[in-house]
Amino acid sequence: MLVVASIVFLGAVGMLVMGWVRRDRPGLPFVGENETANTFLVVLFGMGIPIAILVALFVISDLVLLKETDAPDAGSTAMTVTVVGHQWFWEASYEGGAETANEIHIPVRTPVELVARSADVIHSFWVPELNRKIDMIPGQANSIELYAERPGVFRGQCAEFCGLQHAHMAFRVYAEPRRRFDSWLASSERPAADPQSTQAKQGQRYFLEDGCAACHTIAGTQAEGTVGPNLTHLAGRDTIAADTLPNTPEDLFRWIQNPQSVKPGTKMPGLGLGAKKYHAIVAYLTELR
Repeated sequence: MLVVASIVFLGAVGMLVMGWVRRDRPGLPFVGENETANTFLVVLFGMGIPIAILVALFVISDLVLLKETDAPDAGSTAMTVTVVGHQWFWEASYEGGAETANEIHIPVRTPVELVARSADVIHSFWVPELNRKIDMIPGQANSIELYAERPGVFRGQCAEFCGLQHAHMAFRVYAEPRRRFDSWLASSERPAADPQSTQAKQGQRYFLEDGCAACHTIAGTQAEGTVGPNLTHLAGRDTIAADTLPNTPEDLFRWIQNPQSVKPGTKMPGLGLGAKKYHAIVAYLTELR
């Protein structure tokens, strides 16, 4: 389509240039003032060729390529992942019960049906390197096929303006060899392990008692909130805050202490718990692998 459009564009520019060069001469190039020939050229280049090109492009793009862009047929994919867009993070859930946020894992060279939903406003799921983009509309489920030909990490982004932190609503797709993906999936289906260090045990108590559990879920604990991302295996992720910060203890402390300084407008509040409690909560979260 780009090649055809370029030819048409260059042809139009060429005729404009030719018209400017011949602006003081009557008639059209090559035929002079022959009225029949002039009419024929105008009809051919002004109507015939454009109509033929537009019809051909319509047939190719809307009929021939339809199978490449349509939602996958039932049973044509090996697995299903449901992704829900929130202001401003991504929630991903798998058929076996595994849940994660902002980092979607898929097996390489395997067709995956991605069911896209929205929890609030219109979002758009877009992974440029995987050539996949689909809108997420409240009250509606849209599907696309996600397929990676090679292992790698592919950055995605919300492509529909959805509020103040739209630009900080990114995610990553991890395409992995099947064995590595199966290992990740099995680990993600397990509940969180019990904290080991004394500080982490204190952090778990603070997490459950001081407001964090009202918004977040950690499987295997009493934390069953649904406002924010699932944190069951948070320590196994590379980023936090929808790919806004790297997942390091320092940035995790910064994020939970004052999230509004990182993403103004985010629904996550600063609870004012004090440095001691925050350090303990960070110690707990960094054990959640």
